[in-house]
This record gives sequence, C-alpha cells and structure tokens, in this order.
Amino acid sequence: MSLVVVGGHSRSVGKTSVVAGLVSALPEFEWTAVKITQYGHGICSANGEACDCATGDHSWAITEERDRSGDSDTSRFLAAGAKKVYWARTEQGRLAEAMPTLRQKLELARNVIIESNSILKFLRPDLYLTILDPATADFKTSAREFLDRADAVILHEKSGDSAWQAVSLKPVADRRVFRIQPPQYVTLELVEFVRSRIAVKPAFSG
Repeated sequence: MSLVVVGGHSRSVGKTSVVAGLVSALPEFEWTAVKITQYGHGICSANGEACDCATGDHSWAITEERDRSGDSDTSRFLAAGAKKVYWARTEQGRLAEAMPTLRQKLELARNVIIESNSILKFLRPDLYLTILDPATADFKTSAREFLDRADAVILHEKSGDSAWQAVSLKPVADRRVFRIQPPQYVTLELVEFVRSRIAVKPAFSG
C-alpha cells in the first residue's frame, strides 16, 4: 500500500480539488480516499462555521461515504472514482483516539490518499504534497509544523503581493513546485510526478 497526503496552509486553498483530481487522473491506483475534519465548540475546522459534523459524544467518528452526487467533499472523491471514501471527524487534539480504527479500515486498501496536515503526526506517507496560496493570509500551525516534510509544493500563481506575515518558505526552497491557476488544480506534470513516486509500490496482499 502507498500513502499520499495532501495538505495546505489554510482553508479553501484547493485540498479537496487536488485529491479529487489525482483520484480521477490515476484510476489505476484504486484509491481509498480519506478526509479528516477537526472541530471544536460547535465550529467546524473545515470552514470555520457552525455545523453538525460534531459527533454525538463530541469525541470522534469515522463514516464511509456512499453518496456519489458530488455535493460534499467526500462525495466528490467517490464521484472522481475512489473505491472507498471515509470521513474522519474529531475534536481538536483528539485525532489520536480515532487512529486505531482508521488504521484498521485502511489496512486492506490498495493505495490511500488523505486530505489532512495533522495526519502526519501519526503516519509517514510515501508522498506529502502541500498547497500554498500567497493570497490567503492564514497559515495553519499544522502546516508550518510539517512544511519541511513536503515532497513537493502546489503553488497558486501569485496575483499581487503575498499576504503572509513572518512566514518563511526556506523549508521547501529546494522542493519541486507545481504552479496552478484555479479552477485547474491538477496539472499533467503533477500527475506524472505522483505516478513516478508511487508506481513502484506493490498492491497489498493480505
């Protein structure tokens, strides 16, 4: 099994679009896709708004997505061609509690792609891609923490000056950079890069 992690420095920089795009462009890898959402005090970390994604016991939950309409982020993964899709929801700081169950669900997967930064505290991926948008000022702590572990950067083409304050990109100065202009989030060069990095991994044989 190969593991790809897609993270980003803030909300709404295209993480879901990159995951869905890679799933669609690389169907031969028979992806299992995962979205991890952390929340607190009734506010969803995915969009900063009040939501109903909190679990009943306010701890964590993992559900399998079955809707292929494309109306939600996880549904987009299914619509793109993922074989299985899971949505893991946890309180801030309690992802560790969900990890044993998540590992169990993923152990028979052919290849896994996860939308998250924080998962890097618990898993070491074969490939970690981070998405950076200089026009978006917010820079998550988790994105800063793991920036030096990025194998490549997916960079929004700048329009004007950078909005970042006191953010150093030295940790990724020597990394491969793939420049994007939304709505195109996945380029042919990015697809070939991912394929070349994980193609040698054999299928899981349980």
